[in-house]
Amino acid sequence: MPLPSLMTQKNRRAMKFDRRLWRQVPEVYAYLALTVGIGTLLGVLVVFQAFYLSTIINAVFLLSQSIVQVWTPLLILIGIIGLRALLSWGNALMANHVAAQVKTTLRRKLLARLFLLGPHYTRGERSGELINTLVTGVDSLDAYFSQYVPQIFLSLLVPTLIVVTIFRLDAPSGIILVIMIPVLFFLLAVFGIMAGVETKRHWKALSLMSAHFLDTLQGLTTLKLFGRSTTEEKNIRLVSERFRQTTMATLRIAFFSSFILEEGATISAAIIAVEVGLRLLTGQMPFQTALYILLLTPEFFLPLRLLGTRYHAGMTGSVAIQRMIDILETPVPSRSQECQQTFPIESERMPEGSICLEHVSYAYSEGRPALRDVSCFIPPGQKVALVGPSGAGKSTLAHILLRFLEPDSGRVSISGKTTLDLSPQEWRKQIAWVPQHPYLFYATVADNIRLGYPEATDAQVREAARQAFADTFIEALPEGYDTLIGERGTRLSGGEAQRVSLARAFLKNAPILLLDEATSYLDPEHEAQVLEGMARLERGRTVLIIAHRLSTIYQADQIIVLDGGQIVETGTHQALSQRSGLYHQFIRLYQQRNS
Repeated sequence: MPLPSLMTQKNRRAMKFDRRLWRQVPEVYAYLALTVGIGTLLGVLVVFQAFYLSTIINAVFLLSQSIVQVWTPLLILIGIIGLRALLSWGNALMANHVAAQVKTTLRRKLLARLFLLGPHYTRGERSGELINTLVTGVDSLDAYFSQYVPQIFLSLLVPTLIVVTIFRLDAPSGIILVIMIPVLFFLLAVFGIMAGVETKRHWKALSLMSAHFLDTLQGLTTLKLFGRSTTEEKNIRLVSERFRQTTMATLRIAFFSSFILEEGATISAAIIAVEVGLRLLTGQMPFQTALYILLLTPEFFLPLRLLGTRYHAGMTGSVAIQRMIDILETPVPSRSQECQQTFPIESERMPEGSICLEHVSYAYSEGRPALRDVSCFIPPGQKVALVGPSGAGKSTLAHILLRFLEPDSGRVSISGKTTLDLSPQEWRKQIAWVPQHPYLFYATVADNIRLGYPEATDAQVREAARQAFADTFIEALPEGYDTLIGERGTRLSGGEAQRVSLARAFLKNAPILLLDEATSYLDPEHEAQVLEGMARLERGRTVLIIAHRLSTIYQADQIIVLDGGQIVETGTHQALSQRSGLYHQFIRLYQQRNS
């Protein structure tokens, strides 16, 4: 592909990402305009400073004037220098404010988008890579917005101002500068493309290393048990070496491009100096004009040289932008038009605590159908178990009830309210969820219990723990309810963590309870304690159990059997066990396994 075509394509792509990003931070437009305005004013002051400096030197050294005679231009020059210092400080302050505002806004929007996308999205991504984007990626925008973006405008405005001034003084010098501008911009574009490719490799290597390190830390116990720690150490060394190589390749291009730009600017300034000097010696140009032009020439090239330097400083940010925009523009699960059709069942007549699914279907993005025309009604206060083989659609149905996913078609109602009537936040207030593996945060026991009801008092937290049979072991901890339990509840056993999860559900006091086989991996002693707490929690609530073991569903009021995303059987344990269906096969296999 020809170089101009390649440059155009990459520039358009970069501009596209920039425009998409700017739409996310409209509040910084005014501050950025002010930053560019201050920078332009600094360029105007440079022109005046060069003028008064050349005037003073000409008056003192050629016209033999005393300090008193040049006192007025000298005071003006000192004032200009002081004003430049003050404006430079204000410009840096404003640029940093723009960068800080952008980082704060983007980090908030990225987190909000990830919360909206939910666990279905984050489970398909590498945690380390997402963390790298949210932390390192957002921080890399500092140089991009505080240095690179303002410098783009200043590299156009300030040289234009200076070259117009030089043209008015001496046309040949202005022509030389105009000829050199395309050459320097061409060099900047060529090295920019090379640096962009290397920076993308560098960013991918950094993201890979972050994700790999996090995976290794989380699986450290497993690696040690299987004797793979030495092999994993070699893998980490290889990943680190790859990151080092891409970093050095990026730095080589950055240093070489800076060297070329500096040389180009130096040679151009030297040509101007020779041209002006020859004409000065032959008497074709006054000394003050020649000195004025020589003072302005380095200032003409300075914005372009700074652009080259700051381009590399902001390149990591410009590469990280693409990943951020991908996250921000990932569509949030929403109701399709097919979901908004009218159904025969009148939701508003449904009692409080009831669950109704009407012709619900869902397929994942890869085209794999997970649910097909699922319809059922769960009365309030009833205990219902979802049974089926792996991949039958149980977890997908639970995620739809929790509003992590939205059905492709059909309608879901809780207490007479559909997903169109309530926001996801209001919807989830009606459901308490006790998963197989509850996630406990690095916080106190009390803070973990308060997760679903942050305003709860200490007395309410203690009462919830008592109902979940968690108060005894919590009070035995070193600091009781104020004990830090570590990331993922590392200081608690599986049964203790599950009872903290039950306490959360008690404190939330929602009318609907969703249980994802909360006792699957517990020993008999802990299982008995958790089951006793669950029995308390289920009283007076509508309960939906995602069953992986038949021993937990015998007492269910209704059993729904799923297979291939469809409901194939419904009924009580006694009724279904007498049929020759899928549930009967489960019972027979379970009995054979335990005989």
